[in-house]
Amino acid sequence: MKEFRLAEGEARFADIVWEQEPVGSTQLVRLCEQRLGWKKSTTYTVLKKLCDRGMFQNKDAVVTAKVTKEEFESGRSRQFVKESFGGSLPRFLTAFIGKQKLSDREIEELKALIENYKE
Repeated sequence: MKEFRLAEGEARFADIVWEQEPVGSTQLVRLCEQRLGWKKSTTYTVLKKLCDRGMFQNKDAVVTAKVTKEEFESGRSRQFVKESFGGSLPRFLTAFIGKQKLSDREIEELKALIENYKE
């Protein structure tokens, strides 16, 4: 999946799949009717669209994720930093933190995180 964007309805649908997977397609239709007020055709249209985009798969009437929620959120975050801050994590952190001060504990947590991901 190259693009980490979902429309609001797609995101609510994806949350149901991630929460319930593996989920039978019939059960998924029921859940979408209850939670989203969708008709069967709407559920299958959105499911097909997200399967075509490589997010989910519907095999033998069982829907599972090909992209976990964590992978999706990570990709969406990276995409946001790339688009909004030229891919610069320091620029993003500067904007995110703003003028507030960090506690000693937060500073130590950030240092440890950086050390764990150092090249």
